[in-house]
Amino acid sequence: MFVIGCHLSASKGYLHMGEEAKSIGANTFQFFTRNPRGFSAKPFDAADAQAFVQFAAENGIPVILAHAPYTLNACSADEKIRQMAHEIMADDLARLAHFPSAYYNFHPGSHVQQGVAVGTAYIVELLNAILQPGQTTTVLLETMAGKGSEIGRSFEELRTIIDGTAHSERLGVCLDTCHVYDAGYDIVGHLDDVLAEFDRVIGLDRLKAVHLNDKTPFPSHKDRHEKIGAGSLGLDAIGAIINHPALRDLPFYLETPNELDGYAREIALLKSMRTDR
Repeated sequence: MFVIGCHLSASKGYLHMGEEAKSIGANTFQFFTRNPRGFSAKPFDAADAQAFVQFAAENGIPVILAHAPYTLNACSADEKIRQMAHEIMADDLARLAHFPSAYYNFHPGSHVQQGVAVGTAYIVELLNAILQPGQTTTVLLETMAGKGSEIGRSFEELRTIIDGTAHSERLGVCLDTCHVYDAGYDIVGHLDDVLAEFDRVIGLDRLKAVHLNDKTPFPSHKDRHEKIGAGSLGLDAIGAIINHPALRDLPFYLETPNELDGYAREIALLKSMRTDR
C-alpha cells in the first residue's frame, strides 16, 4: 500500500485532520504538536483523539506523524531551553500514547558554537531521560540540511545519538529528501549508494518515514523546500524514491509549499507515478 500524506493544521483537532486527509486522497498526515515557533499547546481532547482512532481504523489510516515544534532545541547552550525541550517532548509523548500507531519526529537541534560532541551529549541526555521501554510511540531523528550549527547533517551524527541512547529500540529516523540532498547526499544521481551508506552507518531497519520534498540546488545547506517537480530533484528522482524497494513501503509526508488543493494535486501525481497502482 502506498502510504502518502501531507502536513495539516492541528487547530481543529485530530478527527478534522483525518477527514481533511481523506478529502485530498491521503491516507496519513503530519501535524505540529503545538505552535511550531513557540511552546504553547492546546489542551488535549481525549474524546477527539478517540474519535480519530476510530475514523482511522475505518478509513485505512495506518499511522500518523507528529512533528515537534522548531523551538525544541535539545542541545541549546541555555539550560532553560534544554529543560523546556524536556517538558515539551515528555508532554507530546504522553499525548501520543492515546494513539495506537504514531511516530514523533524532531530536529536534533543546533549546538550554537558548543561543538557537535557537546550538543550530541545533550541530545542523548534528553532521550535517556524520556524514552521508556514500554512506550508505544517511536521517536524519529530527522536528517538535517546542515545549515548553521545543526546536528544531524550526516548519518554518522545520527548514529552517535542512537548509540548513546539506552532505549534506542524506541528511536528511528525520518529521511527528509530536501535536507539529505542539501547536506550533500546525491539521491538524484546515486540513490542506491546513499541508501547503502545509510544502511551501513545506521541500518535501514531504523528508517521509519520519509519527508518528500523537492529542493533548491545541490548542495546548498539552506533547507529550502520546493513543490514536487519544481526543484533540483525533479520528477524522475522523486519517482525513483517512492518506488525504491528500500523505501516504497514507508509512509511519505509532503512538506512542500502548498495549500490543501496543491497537496491534493501532488498526491494524485505521486499516486500516478507508483508502479503498483
